[in-house]
Amino acid sequence: MRILGIDPGLRITGFGVIEKHGNKLSYIASGTIKTLDTDLPARLKTILAGVGEVVATYRPDCSAIEKVFVNVNPQSTLLLGQARGAAICALVSADLLVAEYTALQVKQAVVGQGKAQKEQVQDMVQRLLMLSGKPTADAADALGVAICHAHNHEVLAILGALAPGLAKKGLRVRKGRLVG
Repeated sequence: MRILGIDPGLRITGFGVIEKHGNKLSYIASGTIKTLDTDLPARLKTILAGVGEVVATYRPDCSAIEKVFVNVNPQSTLLLGQARGAAICALVSADLLVAEYTALQVKQAVVGQGKAQKEQVQDMVQRLLMLSGKPTADAADALGVAICHAHNHEVLAILGALAPGLAKKGLRVRKGRLVG
């Protein structure tokens, strides 16, 4: 299974492509899509086209993207959300399923703790994928998103398959527990 991870950003959007064979993860590619310091529509167009080009080049089977967290500055959060939306549009236009993970989930999956620093993520991505050097921070974050999805997609598929049957029985999962 080939997974494309996206770390959205208005100035720099990171991407990372990995393959999962059984329990083994293999590095395929990573990099960044940089936008010029122009108006918002031009930047969003660059992100849309850039992610589309990555999809066409590496032909992933699925994708995952980091969720936006609420910044202290609401304007920054809105702008980041628009960059994320452009990336998601490129992914769904290519008929890819898009999984979403928080930064906390990604750090937990890659480093083992949700409060990890960027350098720790870079180090662990380098080790997990046996890279000869450290990827840039944005590429490492995107590879981390892909690694997180590689670890979680099977569990999500099982839960998704079980959910309709549980709902028919009047059961729901709340805070990780089955409730009736």
